Amino acid sequence: MLLNVTASLIYSATQSCDALLQVEATSDAGQRCEASRLLLLSGSDLGQVEGEDAIGTRRWVSVTTQLDCRYETQVEITRPDVDLSQLQETPRYQLRGAVIPYLMPSRNCQSDLFLDFTASQFSDLRGGALVQAMSDWIKTNFNYDIFASNAGTTATESFSSLRGVCRDYAHVLIALVRAVGIPARFVSAYAPDVKPQDFHAVVEVFLEGDWHLVDPTGMAQPADIVRICVGRDAADASFLTSYGFLTLQEQSVQVERLAV
Repeated sequence: MLLNVTASLIYSATQSCDALLQVEATSDAGQRCEASRLLLLSGSDLGQVEGEDAIGTRRWVSVTTQLDCRYETQVEITRPDVDLSQLQETPRYQLRGAVIPYLMPSRNCQSDLFLDFTASQFSDLRGGALVQAMSDWIKTNFNYDIFASNAGTTATESFSSLRGVCRDYAHVLIALVRAVGIPARFVSAYAPDVKPQDFHAVVEVFLEGDWHLVDPTGMAQPADIVRICVGRDAADASFLTSYGFLTLQEQSVQVERLAV
């Protein structure tokens, strides 16, 4: 799969501030970026650092009156097509140290509050089949509603309302999966069939010694997901974090399939 990705962000500032930008797709074993270009039409590049787990790039930007950023790349997706339901759990004593934090509750994914629900709803399933059932439950029972949440909405709040956007779907799935002792992490991404088209959020689960993508909204498949960065939840993987007040003026994302 070959995808063309373009993104544009325009924010105004009332005073000078620094911002941490995470919009650049990562190159890894499952995807390769070509012809990548990040243009800062307004704002100054202060340097870059690695993202969480050394995945992706965080870029420090200085903003005076406006941040105007344009990003474009072509991404070839090479990750294999894996049947999630057939994957087995990795024994917890075999988990690498870097994976352990993704078993724990986090700011937006209070997995310890979902123990009773997962025990009553999914007690007869294990491994990838369990994760798939949880993802299907969310897709079936949730309503996609762009007005139902904000950046601070937690998994428990989304679960109570059964509404939200991709970020909220991802938070609930992460909380459910961690509640049964399977590592799960938040993935900021691009994907071509997201409606309305925007930055997308999906989940990675750790099964059979590796990370595997799953989208509880059902809008994207692993074969056409472009990973940007990962984190414990959205607080770690925001496309823009400002250390001063910024006001959104314009934002657009376009992801298109290209003929190979």
